[in-house]
Amino acid sequence: MNDIESQLELIKRGADELLIEADLRERLKTGRPLRIKAGFDPTAPDLHLGHTVLINKLRHFQDLGHQVLFLIGDFTAMIGDPTGKNATRPPLSKEQIVENARTYQQQVFKILDPARTEICFNSTWFEPLGAAGMIKLAALHTVARMLERDDFSKRYAGNQPIAIHEFLYPLCQGYDSVAMKSDVELGGTDQKFNLLVGRELQKHYGQAPQCVLMMPLLEGLDGVNKMSKSLGNYVGIAESPKEIFGKLMSVSDELMWRYYELLSFRDTSEVLGFKQEIAEGRNPRDIKVLLAQEIVERFHSRKAAVDALADFEARFQRGAIPDEMPELSLPIAPVAQLLKQAGLVSSTSEAMRMIEAGGVRVNGEKISDKTLVFAVGEVVVLQVGKRKFARVTVA
Repeated sequence: MNDIESQLELIKRGADELLIEADLRERLKTGRPLRIKAGFDPTAPDLHLGHTVLINKLRHFQDLGHQVLFLIGDFTAMIGDPTGKNATRPPLSKEQIVENARTYQQQVFKILDPARTEICFNSTWFEPLGAAGMIKLAALHTVARMLERDDFSKRYAGNQPIAIHEFLYPLCQGYDSVAMKSDVELGGTDQKFNLLVGRELQKHYGQAPQCVLMMPLLEGLDGVNKMSKSLGNYVGIAESPKEIFGKLMSVSDELMWRYYELLSFRDTSEVLGFKQEIAEGRNPRDIKVLLAQEIVERFHSRKAAVDALADFEARFQRGAIPDEMPELSLPIAPVAQLLKQAGLVSSTSEAMRMIEAGGVRVNGEKISDKTLVFAVGEVVVLQVGKRKFARVTVA
């Protein structure tokens, strides 16, 4: 894809905003491989599909011949990114950061081409910078400018504390761009302030300011909130093939197209073809299967994707009980309490509602008795909805 317009079409696919397109166009015309930066603070050991929106875009740049600078923010993780927070985020320990960074490297190469990827750690330049260098860096920005950030201004107006070290985070992220001499930096829409600080600092240090490509935040399985482990609406890329497949098959038909745009590597023309097929009567489920298999194959294997489909069809089309599920030994109690203790529902009241709605099965059969008690020593398979199972031995 040497044509500039074709390159820009791929670069902007799914993107929310590109600053400044004219600058990027000129850099593409030079024909040199551009330095494409994206930073990730190793705040948790596992990545989910929401994180891969940026990583997928990095792969697009690699496919166009550019060099990816995958930045692991081992220094900035000790500060804690205040973006989107209404309270000070606790910093991580050095040990947590090192372990999380190790797993990040293992996971990203399921998407990125190692030959066109440079793994960077920002402690490389911040530790030598020292206290004097950090003070000089802090002198390049004002408190008034920092308070233009939406989350800072809201906290300040609400008399909520803002720690001084939090002001350092945008400056450090911006200085990363200086140290890495980035041509383009990728980030989520919530990172706009930090990304623009990078442009300002590059100007100060005599560099051409980077272009900024902002990607949208991926909605979770609920189709409403940002994908997040804390909300439980996520798909982890280290999860089992069956779990990834089942979760993706649970998304709405509308959300499926959002996932195709931001997660699939299929050509836009092919996705448009799928939409036309559905308009002509094809079952949306068939198209969803293709997406689920693509994602499973990316993080596991082709065979895993085939097996996940077979397992899904057996479980949900023929009502089969899966071979693998949590196995627990629980004290004798009414079934509603067992469902809660097994982690299949969040409360006994939710268990009651699910039983009333016909959403609970025991050994594959629907139950309606909320007071049902099993004998000591009995082994039962509890099922809530279509995807939650547990094999329980009554003690």
